[in-house]
Amino acid sequence: MSRNKRLFLLAGYNKKGIIDDALVFYIKSLSKYGDVILCMDSDCSDPELSKITPYTITAFGTRHGEYDFGSYKRAYQYALEHNILNDYDFVYMVNDSVYGPLHNIKPILKQMESQNTDACGLTESIHKTHRFMESWFVCINKKIATSTWFNEFMSNITRQTNKCAVTILYEHGLSNLIKNNNCSWSGLYHVYGRATYNSPKRLFKSGCPFIKKMSFTRHNGAIGHQLYYVLSHCDKTAHDAIISSANDTYTREYISWLLTPNPFAPIIRGIKYAIQKFWGK
Repeated sequence: MSRNKRLFLLAGYNKKGIIDDALVFYIKSLSKYGDVILCMDSDCSDPELSKITPYTITAFGTRHGEYDFGSYKRAYQYALEHNILNDYDFVYMVNDSVYGPLHNIKPILKQMESQNTDACGLTESIHKTHRFMESWFVCINKKIATSTWFNEFMSNITRQTNKCAVTILYEHGLSNLIKNNNCSWSGLYHVYGRATYNSPKRLFKSGCPFIKKMSFTRHNGAIGHQLYYVLSHCDKTAHDAIISSANDTYTREYISWLLTPNPFAPIIRGIKYAIQKFWGK
């Protein structure tokens, strides 16, 4: 029987097949509050995977091309095959499309688990015609995790032609499926449109413990001042791990350019981005 009430199914990806400092920090942080299974959608060597051996039940890395849900499926199947799902009160599906946690995550986990719903997304994305739990950090209770219909959903995840199809079939699909099976879901933070990517400072000040990696490349660097603020106010260990990994992913020169304290830089970048978007360049 596990000593932890939480199981984290963590989906990762790195085009170089490495377990970088930010992912090690993420896994180590999660392991303080639950058991972790890591599945990388990347070909990772044993020496790379050994970096996180002390913090995981198991970790495997082979390119499968099924995005985060394909990794969730494989981690879930491992838990199913080893008959451990019933050991946990909550199962989390989380991925490394974010950097963090930026501060102690325990209060966030407790908030998600104390919602009067069967599932809770850290962020609930709200659009004009629909809303859904963003799939990068979702908590489900034992009722869902051990149900036949959830098993069928996970087992039927297959490779799709593009990420948009994955979003519609599996991200939107999971939220719909939960309600269709007489269960409920909620979101801890409500975001509109692309606010998860475009408003990292607001989310951080609201208490959200993560920033999206995509924020680092959006709008011609116009979000750089927000990222600079977040990284200047987060946990120092998180800051160092994030900068190390971001330098490796985007280059040190780019990160130095992006994270400028110059208050005029984002204005200039925003104007350039607007012009490029208007002219379609």
